[in-house]
Amino acid sequence: MKRSHNHHHIYDLCHKHMNKYVLVELVDGAKVDGIITGLDDDNVYMAVPLEANEMYPDYGDYRFGPWGYPGYPYGYGYGYGYPPNRFRRLILPLAALATISALPWY
Repeated sequence: MKRSHNHHHIYDLCHKHMNKYVLVELVDGAKVDGIITGLDDDNVYMAVPLEANEMYPDYGDYRFGPWGYPGYPYGYGYGYGYPPNRFRRLILPLAALATISALPWY
């Protein structure tokens, strides 16, 4: 399949920004920020930060620890349990990307 000039340009930008925090704008105008973790001929793979409510499920007035008991989000105190996932994987087709911009980490 023949690739367009834009496809090669977007691929090169993704490759240049591999493992960096970026803002990606899609052709439909949507914007996604995250870290580019992988790239192939058709897709870009990103680690996208989760919102706080996605990391800690809210059950009424309590936030439940990793074992299902109310308490600290990491278990029963500092150092116990595992920290929550902070990223989810997102796969975007290169054809859907319009622009890529590098973002600062802070």
